[in-house]
Amino acid sequence: MIGRNLHSWQVSVAEAKEIQRVLAAQVLRKNELGTPHLIAGVDISREDSDGKARGAVVVIDFPGLVLVEQNVVTLEINFPYVPGLLSFREVPLILAACEGLTVTPDLFIADAQGIAHPRRLGLASHLGLILGTPSIGCAKSILCGQHGDLGEEPGDYTQLLDKGEVIGAALRTKRGVKPVYVSIGHRVDLKASIQWVMACLRGYRLPQPTRLAHLAAAG
Repeated sequence: MIGRNLHSWQVSVAEAKEIQRVLAAQVLRKNELGTPHLIAGVDISREDSDGKARGAVVVIDFPGLVLVEQNVVTLEINFPYVPGLLSFREVPLILAACEGLTVTPDLFIADAQGIAHPRRLGLASHLGLILGTPSIGCAKSILCGQHGDLGEEPGDYTQLLDKGEVIGAALRTKRGVKPVYVSIGHRVDLKASIQWVMACLRGYRLPQPTRLAHLAAAG
């Protein structure tokens, strides 16, 4: 699976932010996703002492949530850690992992932000645009925005707001644990994003695709 070459990855911090602003206008926030048969999760490991990290893509079937394929690559990280520019560090590794897939996912879920991002282009949206595939951000923490009180039952959610705009939702996936933060990546709406995160749970806080991708990347 090979993505489109939308821009260079060898850019400055200022150039990266401008790329995000331009690409954010291309994100489709309406739902174009039917029932996905193959759902991919992506994640990368921590950078090691040699400046390398492992990028992983895991593909499961739906509704069985059974592993179909996974691929892991180890590459050097070529962009500094800058809050809000995570995709410039991680997407090249994820794309390299995706190139080794023999199947084509219908949906990607990333342990990252979608449009719940200061410039409305987090990793999930960036990846979705490059691959041209529906994508969802399902992050463990907030990058920007605020939300009100949240119910305790699985499936309870409340809107995540930034400057008066709905940018995502705080979603309770399991009773007694912290919520996850779901946002549109590309070619889905927020309702569908919440629906598919909930549909991919296997009794854990995180949906099965990203949970397995995290384990694969960690080695």
